[in-house]
Amino acid sequence: MNSLVLVILGIILFLIAYATYGSYLAKQWGIDTSRKTPAHTLRDDIDYCPANAKVLLGHHFSSIAGAGPIAGPIQAAIFGWLPVYLWIVIGSIFVGGVHDWGSLFASIRHDGKSIGEIIRVNLGEKGKKLFNIFAWLTLVLVVAAFTDICAGTFAYDAAKPEILTGARAGTASVLFIFLAIAFGFLVYRKNANLAVSTVVGVALLFLCIYIGYQFPFLKLSKTGWQVVLIIYIFCASVLPVWMLLQPRDYLSSFLLYAMLIGGVLGIIILRPSIAIPATTSFVVGSGEKAQYLFPILFVTVACGAISGFHSLVGSGTTSKQLNSEKDSKLVGYGGMLIEGVVAIVALISVAYVAKAEGTPAQIFASGVAAFMNSFGLPVPVGKVFVVLAFSAFALTSLDTATRIGRYIFQEFFPVKQDGTKSPLANMYVSTAITIACSVLLLAYGYLNIWPIFGSANQLLAGLSLLALTAWFINTGKKSWMTMVPMIFMFCVTLTALLLLIKNFFAGGKILLGVIAVLLFILAIDLIITSTKVLSGKNEKKSINA
Repeated sequence: MNSLVLVILGIILFLIAYATYGSYLAKQWGIDTSRKTPAHTLRDDIDYCPANAKVLLGHHFSSIAGAGPIAGPIQAAIFGWLPVYLWIVIGSIFVGGVHDWGSLFASIRHDGKSIGEIIRVNLGEKGKKLFNIFAWLTLVLVVAAFTDICAGTFAYDAAKPEILTGARAGTASVLFIFLAIAFGFLVYRKNANLAVSTVVGVALLFLCIYIGYQFPFLKLSKTGWQVVLIIYIFCASVLPVWMLLQPRDYLSSFLLYAMLIGGVLGIIILRPSIAIPATTSFVVGSGEKAQYLFPILFVTVACGAISGFHSLVGSGTTSKQLNSEKDSKLVGYGGMLIEGVVAIVALISVAYVAKAEGTPAQIFASGVAAFMNSFGLPVPVGKVFVVLAFSAFALTSLDTATRIGRYIFQEFFPVKQDGTKSPLANMYVSTAITIACSVLLLAYGYLNIWPIFGSANQLLAGLSLLALTAWFINTGKKSWMTMVPMIFMFCVTLTALLLLIKNFFAGGKILLGVIAVLLFILAIDLIITSTKVLSGKNEKKSINA
């Protein structure tokens, strides 16, 4: 199979889906372009702040992408390229895209509140509390895992002074943070022209990359970078979105787009052959290390097809910045389809360099650098560029996850009847607690955190689809487009948890086994609650139609 066919076919199917199924969803859901969004009705220029659709797409795409659409397909390729490819395409269109757009749309119809609040309105207070606890713990895992990933990516080993990839990526990333702050100030406070500012900003972004490549002056250890990143994400959580989060994610999206375009263009020119089989076996490995195509493939691909983290981004930060409901399709549905293209490129990368060793980031960098070499970009430069882009994915997810974690933690302590707030609802305190809990997990490293995170993340997607299904039923809208993916994701997640429980206890990993049991019980509890809602036994009706 020629990889050119895979990437072109995927892009064509995504474009057709955006124009057809996307339009169908917009009509069924009742997208209203004249209705004011929370970014306007609740504007405070700290969390609620309307943004240009293209700027918001950059922020949203950068935030949801993370390392998942790259690492997931590469790891899932053990089952062959065909099942991974089919799940990326079908999942992005009918599962992940619906999940992401639906979460964003439901949030703007609930004053920009989180999925937890949507569950409260449609399923009751108990459901909200359980979901928010689950979501917050998942975000703690995200912050811990991505802090470790980013610190490891940027780390400099004094014993190997000739290896400068991490120092170069770290130096460029820090320079980029200051560039983003300047960009936000000029665009949002000095009303600088967005088009002109974008051209200048992107040019300066690549200047940051050049400086980082030629003069990598930030040569910190992994621990040193962990300290720097902790300080950064604290600031990113409490500063107004226009000052850092919006501009940084917007500008970094061009870096990600450049990598994506370069990878696709390289595939078109090089037409790399697929070096792995279309399918391998339903069961890969044996004993405790056995991997079953169902459900492991659907959990492993993760962000490449659907991710519960996306619902937290859509209902956490994006919904508070949406300028008009008409922009929700581009940002919510379009963002997921773009991520699907990233996942396809990642799959082709590992399929081309099948014998390459290293982390998913290194394998991805080797493949894409080889593709871009077809139009003249030196492989060493291409590898550094791709590693920078990969770290940009991870870093944007990291700062967004911290901010959303702060939002959810604050929701645990609502305003009292006398108008007073708990000290724990303070944005600085809630941010500090969220980060502190993540720091406690750093010693385990992301490799130990990732299995539980993956299962929790996909279960979170099922719970978000549950919230959307209940809301659509309560408001008299068709719900099959969320109900069918919801049922599938619960089947995937519950089966995966049963396998994890078996393997964890058999392998003596008691704590991980206990956590898996708790997740399983939580899922069953919420499924029972949803059954009552879907059968019409609940009396609570949503007014946010």
